[in-house]
Amino acid sequence: MVKTIFLILQVICALSLITTILLQSGKSAGLSGSIAGGSEAIFGKKKGVDDLLSKITAYLCALFMIITMILAIMG
Repeated sequence: MVKTIFLILQVICALSLITTILLQSGKSAGLSGSIAGGSEAIFGKKKGVDDLLSKITAYLCALFMIITMILAIMG
């Protein structure tokens, strides 16, 4: 019963982690990054959202690791 609850929490945490990682903006690299970088310098970049998503990702990662450790000990 408790193991099932932890498995459900782990799946929810994994899906949330995948979502927050995909929502983050990537590092601009290569030729397309140099073109997009110029527009970011002119129009600005939303740093607040990126910082919030990186904090949420870090917390979800820690939670996922804790739940995984608990499941490993239980199993």
